[in-house]
Amino acid sequence: MVVGVARYLGGRLAQQLSADPAVQRVIGVDVVEPTENIGAAEFVRADIRTSDIGRAIQRTAPDTVVHMNILATRSDAGGRAPQKEINVIGTMQLLAACQRSESVRKVVVKSSTTVYGAGPHAPALFSEDMVPGMVARGGYEKDAGEVEAYVRGYSRRRPDVGVTILRFANVLGPTIRTALSEYFVLPVVPVVLGRDPRFQLVHEQDCLDALRLATVEDRPGIFNVAGDGFLVLSQALRRAGRPALPLPTLGTPLIGGVLRRTRVADMDAAMVRFLTHGRGVDTTRMRTALGFDPAYSTRATFDAFAAARSRGGLLERDRVRAVEQTLRGVLTGETGHGR
Repeated sequence: MVVGVARYLGGRLAQQLSADPAVQRVIGVDVVEPTENIGAAEFVRADIRTSDIGRAIQRTAPDTVVHMNILATRSDAGGRAPQKEINVIGTMQLLAACQRSESVRKVVVKSSTTVYGAGPHAPALFSEDMVPGMVARGGYEKDAGEVEAYVRGYSRRRPDVGVTILRFANVLGPTIRTALSEYFVLPVVPVVLGRDPRFQLVHEQDCLDALRLATVEDRPGIFNVAGDGFLVLSQALRRAGRPALPLPTLGTPLIGGVLRRTRVADMDAAMVRFLTHGRGVDTTRMRTALGFDPAYSTRATFDAFAAARSRGGLLERDRVRAVEQTLRGVLTGETGHGR
């Protein structure tokens, strides 16, 4: 059972698993019917925030449940309150249903390295054994930590069930759309003055391959998943052919509103901290215990994204200038009217 098939990665995973001869049956679950092809997977409509999910599990009797329905941005859920309800309450309901089930023998959870947070005092590399959220402050960072806490509690209550948590670095690629991908295709990209954060990425296909491995093989544990190497923000912008607009901070409601109007899906506090301080994770356990070696490095992942989304380099000069003036107007209090 793949929970969250109406979203891109959930639907793609259900599609790939349904084409795998080693997988007998795939059930795709979501509150709305997926618009993308989920292959031979059977769709079941159920809301994980309610007892619907318990009835779905009881009726279909899956041996493996893959939880893909943890929303990273407010816009995915329609606001911060429903985002938290889906992430936290939904996970609690799903795990309660798994705990009552006699058929479930494995649970795989798609988590994020966002669980570690981002800040000026963060270590150079986070390992899986470090306390999640040690520098996190709220929002999705807090949700991810709470979700994992509930999953670990479930694992203690059901030691007979194998539990795998995959903490993915930011996922990028030719097709997937995220807040980070839309940030990098802005005509002018706002950055924090004096900061050049480093980060890791994971290619969308590597993300799916790691999830498939954890689903069809027995790989219990917690694993960071990221491509080799790092990029710093200035390098990424040069590779995408995008000019930077240095600002004192990205973390104001006015700037966030302007960025949403210029097509960034969601500039929440977690993303602001990430784009200010960056984040790095240790992937040793990914290779030695999970047995996964990503096909794409961080740099190759970004280049695949840039090739698909940023062909032609810099946008036309007038458009760049218009967006730059809009962003500068936020800082100076000028709106452009009456000029």
